[in-house]
Amino acid sequence: MSAPDLLPFGRVLVDGAPRYCLFDGDEARLLDRPAFAPEARETGVVALPGVALLAPVLPAKVVAVGLNYRAHAAELSMDVKAEPILFLKPPSAVIGPREPIVLPARSAQVDYEAELALVVGRRCRAVEPDAAAGCVAGYTCGNDVTARDLQALDGQWTRGKSFDTFCPLGPWIVRELPPAGAAVTAALDGAEVQRGRVGDMIVEPLALLSFVSKIMTLEPGDVLMTGTPPGVGPLAAGQVVTVEVTGVGRLSNPVVAGG
Repeated sequence: MSAPDLLPFGRVLVDGAPRYCLFDGDEARLLDRPAFAPEARETGVVALPGVALLAPVLPAKVVAVGLNYRAHAAELSMDVKAEPILFLKPPSAVIGPREPIVLPARSAQVDYEAELALVVGRRCRAVEPDAAAGCVAGYTCGNDVTARDLQALDGQWTRGKSFDTFCPLGPWIVRELPPAGAAVTAALDGAEVQRGRVGDMIVEPLALLSFVSKIMTLEPGDVLMTGTPPGVGPLAAGQVVTVEVTGVGRLSNPVVAGG
């Protein structure tokens, strides 16, 4: 068995109940609480083929940053600001791997946005960048699904970013920050449509965590979305969208029409 502090972690569905776990090869080592909790204890083992993966964390808040890749700002004809633009996505938007993204009937254009997501591991406030790594539980894949037409219509981002199912996360959380050369990509039905690199971010993840912590207190399990590279585009019912971050994992979700 691998050392627990090196393993990816998240949540699975076992006998109809969500369980925290460590992922160890083809097994899930069950935990009584999230892996980043200091007192977490193992309670059993299940075979991974027999369980479904859930969103790896249940955040109290999802803090997202807009326009953190220059090429993405350019494709939207928007100016890069001197400081990060922040917005919130509600916890009710969070879904896990293979759960459907539901296209709301009131929107005519819902876009995918592949992202690296940072998961907070301990309570932090006003943290300096050189201490930010000690506040991180790990990293996962995220999809900042956006009703682009409503975002433009409203002139601000809350409605367009906040529909139920608009924040897929998963498949698990890895401990280490991917290197600068790690790719952040999206694919529709297996065909790549979006690509960038972690190193292309204007504000790198730990500096972003420091910036946010000086505005609001971050709690264990909170999620920080770090921005999307160029290549965003619309989703259609019947498609499967897959976000992949090199060294982190692959997150796939089907797309369905809403009523």
